[in-house]
Parts: sequence; C-alpha cells; structure tokens
Amino acid sequence: MAKKKTGSIAVPYLVTIFLGILIVGGGTFFLLNYLGILDGNKELPEPTPRQITTTTYADNHTILFILDEPEQICSSTFMLMRSVPKDKRIVFLGIPTNTIAVVDGSQQNLKDAYDAGGASAAVNFTEQMFGINVDRYMKLDSASFVKICDILGGVTYSIPADVAGFNGDGSEVYLNAEQIDKYVTYAAFKGGEVERAYNTSAIISAMVNQASGVRIADNLDNSFNTIVNMADTNITAIDYKNHKTAIKDMFERGNSIAAFYLINGENAYNDFIPSQSFIADFVQTYYSYDEGKGESNSESE
Repeated sequence: MAKKKTGSIAVPYLVTIFLGILIVGGGTFFLLNYLGILDGNKELPEPTPRQITTTTYADNHTILFILDEPEQICSSTFMLMRSVPKDKRIVFLGIPTNTIAVVDGSQQNLKDAYDAGGASAAVNFTEQMFGINVDRYMKLDSASFVKICDILGGVTYSIPADVAGFNGDGSEVYLNAEQIDKYVTYAAFKGGEVERAYNTSAIISAMVNQASGVRIADNLDNSFNTIVNMADTNITAIDYKNHKTAIKDMFERGNSIAAFYLINGENAYNDFIPSQSFIADFVQTYYSYDEGKGESNSESE
C-alpha cells in the first residue's frame, strides 16, 4: 500500500495559519495605530473625571415654618427647621405660641408678635429669642401644608388614645395628609401649646424619616416649584439653586436624617418661659458652624 504524503498537507495548513495571523494581527495593528494607542508621541486619553459633590457648612440654612389656619380653634403653629446637609441632618423644633421673650427691649409673646406684625415679626421674635439668624420663613395654609405632607407620603405614627377624633388606642396607624393637619392643629392636648409644639415637630420628623429619600431627591425641582407657588414665603429660586445639590445629596445618601426637640422651659400662668440653658445648648449644637472651622472640604460621604 502506498504511504500518505503528510508533508504535502501540513505545509499548506501551516501557511494558511500564518497568513491568518498576519492578516488579523496587521489589521489590529493598524486599528490601534489609527486610534493613537501605539503612537509613542501621543499620550493616553485622560479618563472622564468623576462628578464630585462637595457639601460644606455654608449650605446650612434655617427656616421658620408658620401654619396659619384661621378656621381652626388653635393658634397658629410655629416650627423652626435647622438643616445641616453636610452632616445629613435636619432638626425640627416646635415653638409654643405662648412663648415669651425679650424682643427689642420689651417682653413679648410669640402669638401677639405674629398677630401684630405677620411672618417677619415672628422671624424677628425667634431670632432674638435664640440669638440666631433665621434665613427664611414659609407661611402655610391648610392646602399648602397638606400638599407638603402628600409629597412626603404621609406617616405611620402612634396617636395617643386620649386625642379625640382619631379613635386610636395608642398603637401605630397610618395618617394621610389631612389627618396630619388635623393632628397638629388639635387644640385640646393636656399639655397645652407646649405639647402641641412638641407633637408637631415629632410627627414631621417621623414623616421625613419614613419618606423615600431617593424619591424626594428625584422630584425636588417639581416639589419646590409646587410648594413655593402655594405658600407665602421669602424663599427664592436663587436660594433653592444655591442649596439644591446639597439638599439632594442629603436625601439621597442620608439615613434617618430628621430629629426633633422638646423645648425646655416652664409655664407661668398662660405664658411659657423657655429655658436659657436649653437655648444655649441648642444653639451650640446646631449653630456653631462656620466655613473653615472643623471643615475638611472632603468629598461627601
């Protein structure tokens, strides 16, 4: 039997492989050279820089919220909000309407000051009582307050069993916007205006913590435009633009960002006298910030 000529088959096979490598490799070389990767005289392209958001204590702001519903039996509701986006913290402090303080050299009552001079007088009263600067105010009626509660999404909250109109037993229940409005304007708390102020800050804090921070951040533009057009406020579009990035970052990355305080003091007949030591501690904790002091200027966590 004749032997097979293996050499005649192997040679063309090897030549085919060699040519294939040459063609593919050559094509790859020209492609890389075209892109400039193999050109020794060209530098590699710079990577796309990361978008770094730096939040500082310059983004801190204070707003006095005033809920004014003349149709309700109770007086207007006052709540101070201190926002510290760098620390991802919002603090709510209800201020009883019967609080008294020395303002412009004379003893005044918060409710009387507001009734006589409106929101600006309430801001002045708060500034002098705490010794702070209140950046802006927002005066809400029932419709605008309910809208804010709708935006946040309501709250699951424990209503004391003795609060009429809720049929509660003290266990946690879900409250919609209208029910929250009814609760914060309830005029028959056993502790009077002090308890109402405390309950207001507590339920608002719980509502913020239960809201989806990502959802709030994603809809921040629309929410701001809606609320600012419904409320009586001196917050401007420029204010919002200046703090928008920091606020969004706080909601997106923060966890349980809201807290609330009970303002300490004592009742004197129909008036409430706030504790000066409480005021000093509160201001020291949340207002002892300035740019460059304790500021790392690092990327937000």
